[in-house]
Amino acid sequence: MSAEKPATRRISTFLIAIILITVVLAVAALSVGIQAYPEGDWLLYLLIGFSSLALSTYMLAQTRRRTPRVVFKPYKIATTIACPKCGFKNIREFERGDYIFKENVGACPKCEEKMTIASIYREADEEDKD
Repeated sequence: MSAEKPATRRISTFLIAIILITVVLAVAALSVGIQAYPEGDWLLYLLIGFSSLALSTYMLAQTRRRTPRVVFKPYKIATTIACPKCGFKNIREFERGDYIFKENVGACPKCEEKMTIASIYREADEEDKD
């Protein structure tokens, strides 16, 4: 039994600096608002202080949240090769350079005639059918 360590996330030092500056400015605005209470401009400073404290708390909470990983799943693309003479069809995986009506992609196993690409399409996954 091996205990796996959880992956630690590193938070940018620039972001931490911005959060700390925001907290310092919020505390400064709150103290100016408390000191300016008898004069009349105190409400604006308190509003700025509380809103910047809320903003810094929100930014800190966002840095701790894990971002979802986006996984790109390539589609399976199939190529249909058909014989124009006898109608034999073969389905194979798409190859670079394939295009519709491309001739001479192989010999027909029934009549030995040149086969052409009839269609190229994406195969449906089980997840797409839901």
